[in-house]
Amino acid sequence: MLDIDSLRMFEKVASLKSFTAAARALGLPKSNVSRAIARLEEELGTRLFQRTTRDVVLTLTGQALLERSTDIIANLSDALAYVRSLAGEPRGLLKISAGIGFGVNVLAEQLPEFLLLYPDIEIALDLESRSADLVAEAVDVAVRLGPLAESGLVAVKLGAMRRYLCAAPAYLERKGTPSAIDDIGGHDTIDMPGPDGRTRRWTFSRGGETVRVETKPRISVNEALTIHRLVSNGAGLGILSGYICAPQIMKGRLVHLFPDWSPPAVEVSLVFPSRRELSPVVRAFVDYMKEVSRPGILWMKDPLAMETAA
Repeated sequence: MLDIDSLRMFEKVASLKSFTAAARALGLPKSNVSRAIARLEEELGTRLFQRTTRDVVLTLTGQALLERSTDIIANLSDALAYVRSLAGEPRGLLKISAGIGFGVNVLAEQLPEFLLLYPDIEIALDLESRSADLVAEAVDVAVRLGPLAESGLVAVKLGAMRRYLCAAPAYLERKGTPSAIDDIGGHDTIDMPGPDGRTRRWTFSRGGETVRVETKPRISVNEALTIHRLVSNGAGLGILSGYICAPQIMKGRLVHLFPDWSPPAVEVSLVFPSRRELSPVVRAFVDYMKEVSRPGILWMKDPLAMETAA
């Protein structure tokens, strides 16, 4: 009789195309995974994978088994999670994927309270600049910033983060403070790499008025925390997320330029695979993040204004 653990190992090898990667993702010795696949092939009387020195590729029968077993495994996992939830509070491992900056500055602040509320939940936090493949990497929930691409993922919007045009006092002493919003283009700027060369266009709004300023970044870097550090160290002007820069602005370590003008806010969403019902652990995390991200707590109001009002 086929056992569910062998099917899980088979699905993981198929999705990652590697016995080694599958064993690592499952937290098992590679030998356990190899033996499970061998038993599965012996019981079915057919090869499920073609193995070469470089690749692990599904055979036609392996592809057929994968197509028919994926939903079975997901539905069984959901059923087991639901039954466990009936016995008490959410429990088990929650794997979260997020960008480095959001993980360091937001999740590291919010997760301790979450763990106090749910003492039987454990967290594996995976912080990377790239977007994780939720299904292949067995991620339960991911934090995504900005507009979401069309996909089979389900999304819950948390809110929108304000951003600020900032510079270090040392930079302004050396280069001078821009007196008008259009002067930004003549300053050293730091930004993400652009899709069409190095010229970027920064957009700012004030009431119903919008201006666009062309800039040519002196430094292009693909990671938000590094942009923040470069701006803080006086390398130039940069647009920074409020959760990163607000504390430094309030302490005078960064200068918020043109406070009447606002760069576009960035939407924040939680995404998870659509083929699964939300487990109690994931549901607890989603509900908690929606609560701490409600208007006036984290994003929808200006954190600098909130500090001043306090």
